[in-house]
Amino acid sequence: MSGEASSFSQDSEAPAEAPQVASTEASVEGLASEANELITQLEASAASAEASVQAGTGSEAGDPQRRVQELEAALSSLRAEHEGVRSQYMRIAADFDNFRKRQSRDQDDLRLKITCSTLAEILPVVDNFDRARQQLDPQNPEAQDVHRSYQGLYKQLVDVFKNLGVSPMRVEGEPFDPNLHEAVLREPSDEVVEDVVIAELQRGYQLEGRVIRHALVKVSMGPGPAGGSSAANAPDGGNEPMAGADPS
Repeated sequence: MSGEASSFSQDSEAPAEAPQVASTEASVEGLASEANELITQLEASAASAEASVQAGTGSEAGDPQRRVQELEAALSSLRAEHEGVRSQYMRIAADFDNFRKRQSRDQDDLRLKITCSTLAEILPVVDNFDRARQQLDPQNPEAQDVHRSYQGLYKQLVDVFKNLGVSPMRVEGEPFDPNLHEAVLREPSDEVVEDVVIAELQRGYQLEGRVIRHALVKVSMGPGPAGGSSAANAPDGGNEPMAGADPS
């Protein structure tokens, strides 16, 4: 059925990526550390050269003007190299920040996929609980005690889903949306316009905007021909409701 997540094979891929991620982060951090050390050295060299220029001292006492020009040229070269290293460092820092954000998004997406896959396996149990709950009609005190215990277990299961952020779809009376619904039946209706959900055959669920399971629905075909049959017809030429559909 469409909308159900795949198996847990994705979970086994996550540990394999961890060493590569750690290695990449270590490499980027090492480059950033080396860039910082080089910037510090260049700043110290530039400061020393500038101090010498300002002091007007040099080893060649016979030609101080030439010495000053040499020091100024060296200072300009150091400043240009310093700016180049600083620009490189800024690019590395920006790339590393983008890498961390991208990695965080990928991890969140993988975590959500695994959660949806797990919940999709549990949803049939919730359906069976709900189906049995609707059919139970205890008459004697002993049966009523069992029924109350059963209701408590069902409520606990539903509360777990709520705490995880799972929300059921409300589809009746809504326009048919193939991203959320799976049309199992279509039938003429004089009361409901075409392509509007008439009934929910099996409830669908979402988690943080991701579909865990599509809702199985019956969709209106609009007003049928006069005297026509109101029997439901499947959109693909005769499909029946899927086994285990819950007409809740």
